[in-house]
Amino acid sequence: MTTSLEQLIESAQALLWERGYVGMSPRAIQDRAGVGQGSMYHHFRSKAALAQAAEERSAAELIDEVGHLLDGPGDPLERILAYLRLERDILKGCRIGRLTYDPEIVADDALRKPLEDAFTWITARLAALLAQAQASGSLPSNMDADVLATTVVAVRQGGYVLARAANSPEPYAKAVQGLIILLSGNPK
Repeated sequence: MTTSLEQLIESAQALLWERGYVGMSPRAIQDRAGVGQGSMYHHFRSKAALAQAAEERSAAELIDEVGHLLDGPGDPLERILAYLRLERDILKGCRIGRLTYDPEIVADDALRKPLEDAFTWITARLAALLAQAQASGSLPSNMDADVLATTVVAVRQGGYVLARAANSPEPYAKAVQGLIILLSGNPK
């Protein structure tokens, strides 16, 4: 049985992704969760506290999903390519990355921190894999693994922006495919 706390966090996660912080009104949260105002404020002292809990959950879910790919078996470069090919609802964008465009979130250190932490974790894990790929000879050793890892994350996030602007997943696919070609030398 789903508790009111779970319903509130799940509703806030969905509303943040769909509407952003401003569009995540307490009434919309309560309506979506099917709970009353008293239940919401019993669990969270403010909208910001609920948003932070929702962001932390979304960040943890993203890290878990990405972690299964990046920490799985196999060649380090192949794991990175699997991350780049990870299926997504491209036109919805990244549930964490989209929040970085919300001025109220980036202006609040507590609301920005889960986003920063998620990207920091993903970038660090990618950098470690890129360094392993360099050590095995899959990538040139003269590349800075940290810089390249940041580029990998930036291509994914930028691809979402281009896709949303075009209302088509094609720009995302092209951006990712271009990076795959650069990393592997293989256009497939």
